[in-house]
Amino acid sequence: MSGTNSERQLIAEGPAIILVEPQLGENIGMVARAMANFGLAELRLVNPRDGWPSEKARAAASKADHVIDQTTVYETLDDAIRDLNFVYATTARERYGFKPVRAPVIAASTLREKFRAGEKTGILFGRERWGLTNEEVALADEIVTFPVNPAFASLNIAQAVLLMSYEWMKTGLEDVSATPFQPVEQRPSTKEQVFGLFEHLEEALDARGYFHPPAKKPKMIDNLRAVISRRGFSEQEISVLRGVISSLDRFPRRWPKKPESEREKPENDDV
Repeated sequence: MSGTNSERQLIAEGPAIILVEPQLGENIGMVARAMANFGLAELRLVNPRDGWPSEKARAAASKADHVIDQTTVYETLDDAIRDLNFVYATTARERYGFKPVRAPVIAASTLREKFRAGEKTGILFGRERWGLTNEEVALADEIVTFPVNPAFASLNIAQAVLLMSYEWMKTGLEDVSATPFQPVEQRPSTKEQVFGLFEHLEEALDARGYFHPPAKKPKMIDNLRAVISRRGFSEQEISVLRGVISSLDRFPRRWPKKPESEREKPENDDV
């Protein structure tokens, strides 16, 4: 989906995303894009295989240049997290130890609380092929594990970052069910406007022979009114519908055929 808008406020805050020995520049770029989607901006790389900077990463970031431009590179993981107060390590594998294992929702809420308290936090993500080592996980305070299919638990880096970034963004919403785009407020229609729609529609349908046979017309009209009045229309919706009905007048009307008994018969039956 395309939704870049340079005129709107750019959100750039939250925990640092730390990639340990990432391999492909394209993957780093997709991580930057995922971060930008959900308001994260600080990307740290530990010993990237193909070096840095990377034009492939910039291209894959799809204009998330503010993330790419501020990316910092470290030789060791120790250096990358030295200034942080709290760190999560992401992993899909079962690990036995003394570190608490959190779901993404809980982890994101914890990160938000620490962010509001002024603490610096980070989330570790491992290599494309085998993730984080046990020694690297040991440097984190807690572990976050994604609820994935146990028979297919492999996530690429960008997917994992996207999931955590999304959960982070949700913790900053006053209403987690809210959407970023609010519908245009519309005035509800009056009954008079609805009655006008009824009459307009009935006239257009009657002119085109819709009500056939004539004996069923009252019942057909009742059915139409029941359908149209099932929900409350706004003034704008009434206007749209009447515009559609009016457009029918641009085409020739098909008058209903008269019953056989009412048709004019020729004066000469032999003709």
